[in-house]
Amino acid sequence: MIFTFKFSNTLYKTLAIIFCIGFSKILYGQSVIQPGLNDLSFFKKSSKTWQIVGSVQADLNKANTLYFTKGSGVLLNLPDKKQKGEDLYSITDHGDLDLEIEYLMATESNSGIYLQGRYEIQLLDSWGATAIRSGSNGGIYERWNESKPNGQKGYMGYAPRQNASRAPGLWQKLKISFQAPRFDSNGKKTANAVMLKVELNGVLIHDNVELSGPTRGAMAESEVTAGPLRIQGDHGAVAFRNMKISRFDGGRPAEAVATNVNTVNPIHIEPTENYILRSFMDMPGSPRVVHAVSVGSPGKVHYTYDMDNAAIIQVWRGGFLNATPMWHDRGDGSSRPLGMVQRFGKPVQTLSRLTNDQTAWSTDTSGTGYRPKGYVLDAEGRPTFNYLIYGITVMMLLSYWKRDRESTGRLVFQKALQVCISGWPRQQVLLKYPRVFISWMINRISYALKIRTVQRPLYEIKMAERN
Repeated sequence: MIFTFKFSNTLYKTLAIIFCIGFSKILYGQSVIQPGLNDLSFFKKSSKTWQIVGSVQADLNKANTLYFTKGSGVLLNLPDKKQKGEDLYSITDHGDLDLEIEYLMATESNSGIYLQGRYEIQLLDSWGATAIRSGSNGGIYERWNESKPNGQKGYMGYAPRQNASRAPGLWQKLKISFQAPRFDSNGKKTANAVMLKVELNGVLIHDNVELSGPTRGAMAESEVTAGPLRIQGDHGAVAFRNMKISRFDGGRPAEAVATNVNTVNPIHIEPTENYILRSFMDMPGSPRVVHAVSVGSPGKVHYTYDMDNAAIIQVWRGGFLNATPMWHDRGDGSSRPLGMVQRFGKPVQTLSRLTNDQTAWSTDTSGTGYRPKGYVLDAEGRPTFNYLIYGITVMMLLSYWKRDRESTGRLVFQKALQVCISGWPRQQVLLKYPRVFISWMINRISYALKIRTVQRPLYEIKMAERN
């Protein structure tokens, strides 16, 4: 008996793609390494400041301070005055490389990742910085020539496209695609090393940046086909986790360049003053927010408010909004944040009447008598959102204020939610944000409060910005 099978063209194409991908990995010697960080065996022996721990936590008010719990999965470096720390080198060398890694900075801390031990991507507590340089978080550090006059020694450094940094104490994700320099059979360099792509917290900060030579602090000025992965360890407290290394031992395969046949000039909104835009907003893993109000500021810290739930659903820094999906051609009514976004999960109402702080939070506004009442702008163009819930009038303002100058001479700005509630009934209400809990008894016509935090400082809502 003979069976005849027929396959669609789509299936043939799919099988061909799978075969080509698999064949190219074999041909180009691609290997993937994910150090479990159960010990330090992936690295050469270094100083005792490096250790494996279970978790870390920063203190926003103390420089170079990280607290940790015992365990595994996190690589921690804690240098101090007695032990200044040393750089950490991988045992194996690499040429072309894709690296994914998460890191957490202590306040005012400094570190770096050197590809082949020679080309540095800077890691720095750059939260709140407005002047972005090659030495900022995510920057490609400058090269150095000691023979030049002062002020001219550093050259050919590359600042990130925008400040996509998170606050100290928050995990940040870095993705690097690196192409090693090329040499002919006589050892003469024929092509420079290239940072093909660098993403920080989901934001593209470098694209196809050619490196004419090693950056400052390189392990050697000579360039090679392969060198170790190196982590700077003598500048400050820092932690790492979830490392994934993809090596291309035979050289990176040529990547197809996608052609956009429908090229459109992007429509980006960059406010020079406080700015409000209403649109749809798509949230990963959640339904589209159809009554979203995005509030932009010239300080480049922005947020989106959900009118249906009276809740702030995301905060981000960097660029404000990409309005191309909404304003180009017929559009779909949506806009997208341009910078590093901190989302707060599925939108739920901000206020809920609970028996105690262990009561399950309401998932919608049913039975609350919720009625949005729009917003009012103050003299600086900042909105105060108004609504009714449980018979209470709520006014919500996200504001900024200055603190005194610290000993470092830098101005510190904080932002926190201020809520004013008007209502006569005596009842208990609980306000909740991620890791923020406030309860109070309403027993006056008006009651004002400030957010306090439990557990640890909440950088998503109460964020410190340092200039």
